[in-house]
Amino acid sequence: MEDLPTLYAAHLSRTLRRSVHTVRAYRATAVRLIAFLGRHLGTSVDRGALAAVTPADLRAYLAHRRGDGLTNASAARELSAARHFLDWANGAGSAPRLKGPRVQKGVPRPIAPHEAVALAEEVGDAARLEWTGKRDWALLLLLYGAGLRIGEALALTGAALPLGATITVMGKRNKTRIVPLLPQVRTALETYVAAAPWPVDTAQPLFRGVRGGALSPGVVRAAVRAARATLGLSDRTTPHALRHSFATHLLGRGADLRSLQELLGHASLGSTQIYTAVDAAHLLDVYRDAHPRA
Repeated sequence: MEDLPTLYAAHLSRTLRRSVHTVRAYRATAVRLIAFLGRHLGTSVDRGALAAVTPADLRAYLAHRRGDGLTNASAARELSAARHFLDWANGAGSAPRLKGPRVQKGVPRPIAPHEAVALAEEVGDAARLEWTGKRDWALLLLLYGAGLRIGEALALTGAALPLGATITVMGKRNKTRIVPLLPQVRTALETYVAAAPWPVDTAQPLFRGVRGGALSPGVVRAAVRAARATLGLSDRTTPHALRHSFATHLLGRGADLRSLQELLGHASLGSTQIYTAVDAAHLLDVYRDAHPRA
């Protein structure tokens, strides 16, 4: 029998050029779905069995997954991944139609500019080694000053040097974009590179851990958690919140949505439009705080 999850993962990676994280998550859904259907249908599951999956079968699978504590958003993602797998197994349109759980879109919570800088300073100051402090300061400034995802920043290699007025970033689905570098961010990066004990190598990560390997995003998130506790910032203050803040502050200063879409590397304008709600929320907060009759 075909190893369908492995074949599916290869299709996602090689043909669709999806990220490692997406491939891992979608493959895991395929494995779970096949295991469930084997118990649910009482038979081995091949392409023919997948072609016969009904909306009732998918509803039963979602109910089973709900028992694991999935939220509406997680259940919607699971359904989307399951239907994508079924479409791959037997051709587009073969997956049964099923309306997913309603998901209320949340508005990203940006942090103020001074909080972003204070967070980066605190993380840098709390580092045990001087060069890792400079590294963390440069990394967080890059997230806030250029709007990078943490994975995009950590994927940068020594090939990005020497730095100029812009930096080329590899985003989702291996799409590249060019992002301007603020002078302060460029200086912080150059200071880190000069202090790092590892030589610049075009094939090696720009941001390195203490042993010279690629810096783990978990290390960065842990440092941010400790810093926000020290500063009394919200639990929503994460590395990704710095990207939200970058977008919100640019929009508030007059950036248009199309330009913001390019800077963030969004595939569709719809992903960028959520920041108009963020800006409107900020305006309402200012109004309520300042207007005498608010």
